[in-house]
Amino acid sequence: MNNPAQVDVKAFIDARSMSAMQWLLLVLCFLVVAADGMDVAIMGFLAPSILQEWGVSRAAFGLVMSAAPFGLVFGALVAGPASDRLGRKTVLTASVFLFGIFTVATTFAQNLPQMAALRFLTGLGLGAAMPNTTTLLSEYVPQRSRSLLIAVMFTGFNLGSGVVGFAAAWLIPHFGWRSVLVLGGALPLVLVPLLLALLPESARFMVVRRQPAERIAAVLGRICRTVFPAGTTFVAAEPPVAAKKPIGVLFSRGYGLMTLALWTTYFMGLLVIYLLTGWLPTLIKDAGLPIETAATVTAMFQIGGTVGAILVGWTMDRTAPTRVIAAAYAAGAVCILCLGTSGALSASLALLVALAGFFMSGAQTGLNAFAPGCYPTMARATGVSWMLGMGRFGSIVGSMFGGVLLTMGWGFGAIVSLLALPALLAAAAVLKARAAQADDGSAGSPQPVRT
Repeated sequence: MNNPAQVDVKAFIDARSMSAMQWLLLVLCFLVVAADGMDVAIMGFLAPSILQEWGVSRAAFGLVMSAAPFGLVFGALVAGPASDRLGRKTVLTASVFLFGIFTVATTFAQNLPQMAALRFLTGLGLGAAMPNTTTLLSEYVPQRSRSLLIAVMFTGFNLGSGVVGFAAAWLIPHFGWRSVLVLGGALPLVLVPLLLALLPESARFMVVRRQPAERIAAVLGRICRTVFPAGTTFVAAEPPVAAKKPIGVLFSRGYGLMTLALWTTYFMGLLVIYLLTGWLPTLIKDAGLPIETAATVTAMFQIGGTVGAILVGWTMDRTAPTRVIAAAYAAGAVCILCLGTSGALSASLALLVALAGFFMSGAQTGLNAFAPGCYPTMARATGVSWMLGMGRFGSIVGSMFGGVLLTMGWGFGAIVSLLALPALLAAAAVLKARAAQADDGSAGSPQPVRT
């Protein structure tokens, strides 16, 4: 900083080591993502008990299972623009309250339509939470370790998904399936007062929205353990954009092709992950292995993905991130092809599944860490959330497509091998993401926005 009375928020954060408050922010975001993972996965563990108690068919229960994913799409699409107008803290806290309260409310459902409606409303909150944790954390951690820290945050999703499974295994026999919903809703509701008390608003957001310098000084000073002298002004170097609204920025000069490339990458990645993890137990069981083996082998995908996310994030902080992500998707395609050609009875089945999870989930998490840096502050939450929202259609297509292929008589080798193609398309699309910005025309040199 040449002028001690003028502080560039990003440069100030990048130049300092992580403070205790920044580590606390990481922990809070991790807990939100863990709660998100719990409530996304919860119905899969409750389905057998509900089917037995209510006497409904699996096909009929599909209405309930698909409701939350559709809610996730709409929640993500709405949350980004709202966050870029109202603030990251406001929308994030509201989203956690929303999916917590509707998860608890689902215990009162008396039939499938009621449960589906409540799961859709739960999905709205779930879809809004993830992009806001990503955006807020990316704006408060140093550039040199941003990808790794965001990847660490995202491991909370796998943790939450696993914890709710263990909780369901113990709670359902003792207290029934509704007790799991109470737990899944109570934990995010406990987080709400902590978020209100401890979560900071993004200083870069406050600069761009031209909020009072005194307020920015108080928030940034608390987070970075600094006392700013009276009269300090704050700036944020932002590329000039012609669009006036966040959604418009996504398709403006310098961003349009990049936005489509990010959407394509995320869509293809989720298509592979959801088809593989959703149908792998069935495919393995149909090949003649016991269901216990099928469940254990499928769990290796999540274990591999957790390790992969951290290592991919660590590597992204040290070299070109798009090349790292593309290499991970391409390696995932190779592992998936090897998995399909070797067959379900191969001695290397568990290893190949773990490697596929390592590369595919690692790449997908890496894309989450990469996306916030692609957009200016005024549209960052919108860019991230719309990527997540459009990508969610990939999870829906993947889940449905697996059932269609099984109905058509496709077996383990054919279905799994086919997934190498969208994995390669994801690798090609992410390489286009940065090149697309130049193809679309430069967004211009960053210009300071002042308080």
